Amino acid sequence: MRIVLAISLDGRLAMSSGGKAMLGGGGDKRALEKALAWSDATLMGGGTLRAHRSTCLIHDSDLVRKRVQEGRTEQPISLLVSRERRYQLDWRFFDQPIQRWLLSPLEVRQGASHERDTPIGFSRQLPLCGDWKKTIFELADFGLSRLVLLGGAQLIASFLKADVVDELQLTISPRLLGGTYTWVPTALENLPNELQSPEAWLLKGTEMLGGNELILRYFRNRSVNLSMS
Repeated sequence: MRIVLAISLDGRLAMSSGGKAMLGGGGDKRALEKALAWSDATLMGGGTLRAHRSTCLIHDSDLVRKRVQEGRTEQPISLLVSRERRYQLDWRFFDQPIQRWLLSPLEVRQGASHERDTPIGFSRQLPLCGDWKKTIFELADFGLSRLVLLGGAQLIASFLKADVVDELQLTISPRLLGGTYTWVPTALENLPNELQSPEAWLLKGTEMLGGNELILRYFRNRSVNLSMS
């Protein structure tokens, strides 16, 4: 599981008034597309979809061609994690050339047909079990083992609490936005003690992207017992 985000210098995802922040320049978009090309599927929350009404796509023809040569779809599957099952079908998200799957905590009704139970606009619905580790194993059974998490903050928080994030790919944009829209919610408590250790994350690389933007890559260090007991 890789988190891929563009954030401000003060760790914000959006303006203090909300809505789109439009962070990340051309270099960040290239790095994002490389992450998408690596992935089997992306995940985002319902709030992120409502804010953008679309998801990220691979536009680089070389990256698309390489995926096809590997026997993969041109675009990764888009997994929407949401309690809501109905969205406005005129949003660009529902016209984009992707497979759309819905991960919902609402259980599929026993005996209901796939066609009736899956909301319009989605090709598959999977019930969430409340355990992200189990859900990730179940997604792997569908061939989705390389996952990119695109937001939002509450969804990110739930993955961090479950300690299932393996990599952070953060583009730092030279802007100060203020406000409450931090990429890790300020109200988040009870993170695993292991994540608070200075050895929990290993710096794997940095890259200047142009436009005074910098990308940071950290990998989760699971090689030793990092419990802060």
